[in-house]
Amino acid sequence: MSIAENKKAFHDYFIEERYEAGLVLEGWEVKSIRAGRVQIKEAYVIIKNAEMWLIGCHISPLTTASTHIHPDPVRTRKLLLHTREIGKLIGKVERAGYALVPLNLHFTKGRIKLEIGLAKGKKQFDKRESEKERDWVREKARIIRDKG
Repeated sequence: MSIAENKKAFHDYFIEERYEAGLVLEGWEVKSIRAGRVQIKEAYVIIKNAEMWLIGCHISPLTTASTHIHPDPVRTRKLLLHTREIGKLIGKVERAGYALVPLNLHFTKGRIKLEIGLAKGKKQFDKRESEKERDWVREKARIIRDKG
């Protein structure tokens, strides 16, 4: 079940591979995410010291959060992946000019997971080409529907 999606990522990047990562979260963050108060549009993933970190993900604290906790909505959160996967991603990102982009925040077996994509940036003409393709598919469907 999807919680938040990053539709902008599909507009700006060619997504080549997808990985599912766990997140290290605090209790108030889990409650806020379950309430749907999360936004990953501005977020990105970096690799530092052979660990993966999610930066820029905004989780709005609930007003009913505990009084002794001072929540930071945009704190850096650690991502959990297998060492083998992290090693593979480090090689691709450093050598081949790929970026790691958060695509989707969802539940898997009651746990909150983040789907990250190994992405290559689109140029402006690629974006226009994608838009033309999408419009043509829509137009084809309209023509077939009107004739049928």
